Amino acid sequence: MVNILVATAPAEGHVNVMMHVVKELVRRGNEVTWYTGKAFEARVKKTGARFSPIVSGFDYGGMTHDEAFPHHAGLTGTKGMVAVFRDVFFGTAPDQLRDLTALAEELRPDVVVTDETTYAGGFLSEKTGIPLVWMATSIYTLSSRDTAPFGMGLPPSATFLGRLRNRMLKWTGDHIIMRELRREADKTRAQVGLERIDAGAFENIIRMPSLYLLGTVPSFEYPRSDLLPQTRFVGPITGEPTDEFQAPHWWDDLKAYDTVVHLTQGTVANEPERLLLPAIRALSDLDALIVTTTGVPPEQLDLGPLPKNVRVERFVPYHHLLPHADLLVTNGGYGGVTAALSNGVPLVVASATEDKNEVGAHVGWSGAGVHLKEGDDLETQLRAAVRRVLTEPTFRERARQLGEEYRAQNGPRRAAELIEGAGADVGSAGQRQSR
Repeated sequence: MVNILVATAPAEGHVNVMMHVVKELVRRGNEVTWYTGKAFEARVKKTGARFSPIVSGFDYGGMTHDEAFPHHAGLTGTKGMVAVFRDVFFGTAPDQLRDLTALAEELRPDVVVTDETTYAGGFLSEKTGIPLVWMATSIYTLSSRDTAPFGMGLPPSATFLGRLRNRMLKWTGDHIIMRELRREADKTRAQVGLERIDAGAFENIIRMPSLYLLGTVPSFEYPRSDLLPQTRFVGPITGEPTDEFQAPHWWDDLKAYDTVVHLTQGTVANEPERLLLPAIRALSDLDALIVTTTGVPPEQLDLGPLPKNVRVERFVPYHHLLPHADLLVTNGGYGGVTAALSNGVPLVVASATEDKNEVGAHVGWSGAGVHLKEGDDLETQLRAAVRRVLTEPTFRERARQLGEEYRAQNGPRRAAELIEGAGADVGSAGQRQSR
């Protein structure tokens, strides 16, 4: 048995990924304590883990992004991503570290497991020597000579000119575009009593983990000659369908249409004009059923009169809906993209905030869908992209191939095995005493 301290940001996408891994860790007989927001207490306890709430820091769990960080309204692209990392992840880390330090003194864990942006867990690892495992909630975020910097949404290139491009963009990103973020990282580390790391943006905030677990397959990631050696591809982090699903009243409509399109904007970026409303307008005359999920109660959003081919729900489990879908239209949430590809469903990704531009770029690069970057006429772009993906068979074929690769893996089981190994490897008495 391994004693495991889990820490995640109090956000749906971060908790949902970790939930399946924690459930498997508990099933295998490990002792697991999970630190996250109070809004997720019932979900944590359902996994069998002990729940430990955020006490010292800002607990934004259960709030929309606009409610928790209203000053981010309207920020997209690089500015939006910098604001999110500065305020959501860097700014909350010192307070969370106080909570985690107290927990570690009480529990004496063998290993700390976090999503890659719960930096307090990394700070705890640096200060105590407890091994750190990242359970990724998105694509690979670290820099490489073979890729442009994270956030730019550019395809990889390992040619001479490509690496020259990557090096120039990295310098520009580190010293100009992301200069503010690098300074914030330095300030945050100083605030918790840690020395500055002389590294690029997104890497000068924290030391590298003992393991970096990616919830995907190699074919969906850019090839890198300098991949972090402790990276492991574990496959999709998903659970089994449950019998608790109650089908909405329109469920039989899925059989009445030859084509079903699932439209979702996730659970964080809920401004309807970012995707939902332009997509509904664009697809209103399509001979297809458009199943739209809002992530928040639909009545909170001013969606107006709905076309006759549109059905709206707050949430429909992917396990139940995606087997009926021919296409997913999304803003690029990593969980939704992974679920779609696991079901062999091609995508149209219209991304604007957070890491979603990179996720969309991966979709386009993989051949499993179309990535739409920011533009003046999103409605026109969406209409053309949807028709293209539905009519050109190469997208569905590529999604099918990736689906086979995804389904061949058991992500939660493999992640649990690796986490147990990381904890067992350092379980000697001498190492414990040195903490």
